[in-house]
Amino acid sequence: MSRNEPDDRAGAVFGALSDSTRRALLAAVAEHPATTATELAAQLPISRQAVLKHLNALTAAGLLERTRSGREVCYRFTPAPLSDAVDWMTAVGAEWDERLAVLRRQLGAGTGGIKAPRSGDADEVTTSAGSRDKARPSLRSAGTPAPPPTRRRSSPAAG
Repeated sequence: MSRNEPDDRAGAVFGALSDSTRRALLAAVAEHPATTATELAAQLPISRQAVLKHLNALTAAGLLERTRSGREVCYRFTPAPLSDAVDWMTAVGAEWDERLAVLRRQLGAGTGGIKAPRSGDADEVTTSAGSRDKARPSLRSAGTPAPPPTRRRSSPAAG
């Protein structure tokens, strides 16, 4: 998988944003473009070296751009990689929406929808402990015979 593929770029963005300090640094750089690591370190309770480490992670993910001005390195926010992450989340969300729509259609077909069992219906099962459980609806196709019921073995009482 190439580093330029959208999934890989989105993964780098998610990894970089997984740390709260990096998110705070990214927000600070977005708010104050062309800021330096020294200026950022003055705003946070961590060392300049720790700030540089986080800035390098954000730069590697493509979220920051470095420019050298004399001895100073200034950082600017580059929002384009966030688009890859948003695109990935949108694609995954759409895929799940489609899967759920298919499942809704399958569950609603043939039965007119799923009805919740009422107390006293034949769908109630009494367990060996005497409690009542509701039988779960099956996702079998219409016309497919149900598997034979299984018998529960009672365990000897502790004593």
